[in-house]
Formats: sequence, C-alpha cells, structure tokens
Amino acid sequence: MNRPRVQRVVVAGGGTAGWVAAAALVKQLGPLLDITLVESDEIGTVGVGESTIPTSRSFHQLLGIDEAAVMRATQATFKLAISFENWRQEGDRYFHAFGENGRRSTWMADFHHFWLEARAQGFGGDLADYCFELQAASERRFTNGEDAPINYAYHLDATRYARFLRTLSEPAGVRRVEGKIAQVEQDGESGFVTALVLESGERIEGDLFVDCTGFRGLLIEQTLKTGYEDWTHWLATDTAIAVQTRATEPAVPYTRAIAHQAGWRWKIPLQHRVGNGIVYASAHLSDDAARAQLLGAVEGDVLTEPRLIRYRTGRRRKAWNKNVVSLGLASGFIEPLESTSIHFVKIAVMRLIQAFPFAGISDAQVDRFNAMSVQEVERVRDFIILHYHLTEREDSAFWRQCRDMTIPDTLAERMALFAESGQAYQAGDELFRVDSWVQVLMGQGMAPQRHHELARLMPKEQLRGALDSLKADIAGRVAKMPAHAQFVDRYCGAGEG
Repeated sequence: MNRPRVQRVVVAGGGTAGWVAAAALVKQLGPLLDITLVESDEIGTVGVGESTIPTSRSFHQLLGIDEAAVMRATQATFKLAISFENWRQEGDRYFHAFGENGRRSTWMADFHHFWLEARAQGFGGDLADYCFELQAASERRFTNGEDAPINYAYHLDATRYARFLRTLSEPAGVRRVEGKIAQVEQDGESGFVTALVLESGERIEGDLFVDCTGFRGLLIEQTLKTGYEDWTHWLATDTAIAVQTRATEPAVPYTRAIAHQAGWRWKIPLQHRVGNGIVYASAHLSDDAARAQLLGAVEGDVLTEPRLIRYRTGRRRKAWNKNVVSLGLASGFIEPLESTSIHFVKIAVMRLIQAFPFAGISDAQVDRFNAMSVQEVERVRDFIILHYHLTEREDSAFWRQCRDMTIPDTLAERMALFAESGQAYQAGDELFRVDSWVQVLMGQGMAPQRHHELARLMPKEQLRGALDSLKADIAGRVAKMPAHAQFVDRYCGAGEG
C-alpha cells in the first residue's frame, strides 16, 4: 500500500500538553520533522496540573533539561508522597509514597509478607516505618539523592512549565503560530485531516496532527467523531474548583488529598504560593456550597478568582484516529487524585516517538498505540477507583455509593487476591508498583487474611533484627536530611514573584 510519508507535524493547542509534545518531538526527532504549534493567547488552558509523579524526572533527563533550572522557572518544590486524609474514615490519615516498602532481597516474596509475619508474631511496628521516602515526607525533610538514592517528583506551576518548555522548543526549531482554529479540513476520501484554517485565513497543512485542544477535542472528537467511553459510574466526581493562595508556612514535600462529604480537596505547595482545589460530584454538592467549603478551608490570602472546571472521567475510544493523535485532556481524563495527567501526556508522546510513522501511517502502528494506551489508562483507572471504593465512611450518600458500587472485574480480582493471600503485583508496563498498591490497600483498611508462608522460614530473632536494623537505618538517614524548604531555597530558590 502506498502511504504518504510523514514529515509535517502540527500540534493543535498549547498549554502543558502542547508544549510537552513539541519539546519532546523537536528534541528527539527535530532534524527529521517540520513541527508547528498553533495556539491562541485568547484561549485559556486548564493550567491547574501542579503535581507530578517521578516519571517527569525521566522525561527531563531524556530531553536534557537541567532540574534546578526547570524548578526555578516553575517555582517548584519536591514531592515524595501524597497524604490521604479522611479517606478510610474521618480523622484517618496515611501516606502513599514513591519509595519501596522495605528492601529488595533474594527472597521469593515481597517485603510486606515478612512484615505481616512479624506482626503475626507480635512485633514489627507500622509498615510506614520501612519506607525511606514516606518517613522523609512525614518529617518534612528532603535531599535529591546527593547522599542516598531517593524517588521523588515535583509540585510545579503548570502555566510557567508550559512557558519554560516553549523557551526550549522554539530555538530548537518549533514554529509557533498564534491564532484561533476556525476550520479543520479533511481529505474527502480518507477522512485524514489535511489542514487547520485559522480565523486569519492562514492554512496550516500537516501530515500528522497532535490534538492538545483540551476537553473539547477539536480534532479527535469534533472533527473525527471518535467517541468517548464514560467512567462516571465508577468515578462520580465531575467538577473541580481551583484557587491559588499565598503561602503561610514552609512548603512540605507532599501533596495533601483531603476527603470531604462528596469528594476531596487538594493542597499543593509551591515556593511562593499554594495550589488549592476541591473535587466533587455535582449530584451530591452544589457549586456554591463547594466554593464556600473550599474558601473556608484555604489558608493565606486568595490570589486568584476561583475557577470552575467541569469534566467527565473516561477516555476516547481511540487515542490515535486516522492521522490525529490526542494528548492530555483531548484523549480523556482521570481525575487528578494520583497526579497522573501530565504523565499520560509524556508517556504518550514518547510512545509516538518510538513508533513514529515516517514511512506513512499504518493500521498496525495505530492499533498498537491504541492498545497500549487503553491498557495503561485502565490500570490507572482501577487504582483511582480503589481509593473511593475501599472505604469505611458511611457519613454521606456519596461515600455509601462509592462503597457499594460494582467495580471493574480487573480491580475486583486484584482486591480479592490481596485480601485472601496478601499478593499484589505490577503487570508489564503498569505505572503503579507493588509498593503503591500495598500502601493504598492497607492504608484504606484492607488487612490480608494470610500472607506468604515463606516468611516463616526466617527465624524470629533474625526477622526482628532485620526489621529493627532497617527501621533504624531509615530513621538515621532521614535525621541527616535538611528540611525540605531549606533544601529548595538552596538548590532552586526562585526568589520573590
């Protein structure tokens, strides 16, 4: 089959998704492509994606981005964990941290089985005692691995982040065109998008189009009618309100996710301000009540007008349709509970680069891209649902609905496996590791009925000594770390502004 070569790439939309895509494409494939990004300063972006996961570090390393420079430019702080408050029940708290539980060994069972055996014998303390990153987060301390390996991510200003990536992309060869898209032209036979026509009349032709137009999905949905798989029956929240406040205390190295009667609210500390928001199900909480609840809970001077964001959890039926690849909100949305939105953009664009269709777009390439996208997003979906479903809260109709709902079979099977035997797993290419599943499952209150009996082979005093040594080692390393805010000031302080 004769397929036209792909050389001209047009990114429709800016914001974080658009400039992540442009920066990655020009850095990795720049000399081989003609890359144009179309955006309008008049069209706002959601711009509240202030929390990331550790994959952002790998992305920056791949693009050769200096960590201190990007953190300074985005007024970023470090992130070691998420503090989940009131999720199991009101007044309860646990951390989901980025680190490992315990220490890897040659044993054929994960660390938590040995910890469970210790608990069965009357010692062992809390599982949290054996995660370095969790203890550092709890003590509000940080170092970026100068003295000991540590797994971390960032809190950053998403608008400044897009601006920073633009300053890297344009000198490298990305052509930015200012303007609103008025029309999308398609080939009459294939249905492929051929050009974007701006309000000015300018035509931007391309071979491959990257849709970063947000929830509206101008190319992937409005033009190609791809379709959407709705997940609101599992993830009932559909609205968020975001607001920024002046910082009133030193930044901590974790995000706070504080559950309320109809959802949760976030608190994300940057260097000179705090990102706040409330996520809720509009069927259970009115907009006015949610706004009042958010503003009544925030600390510090309010710096911005509260912004209302409507969304629908789910995914496009195809992330890649014809010659359009959707990224970010255009491809779908899982609420920001585990800070995966920016990750999905980065992993998708890297997947596109790895299989870039220079010789022409083929069904096999598209099918493989879409299959990988579905697999990844559904596994993350299950992880998010877990937080809502595994709860002991009965104080509102919202939480009773979450507790009693029928969940995906894939999640039900995971939960049953852990409940029966303490077994947790990370499938190939899955984002969240065994450590994450265990921390959330146990943090939400699931105690396994059994654990791997291999742990019984370790003599009691040897097991006790190993756990005591590990706990002491972690406590000693954490005690030597500087306060998080102190480290940030020294390493990447942005100054006032």
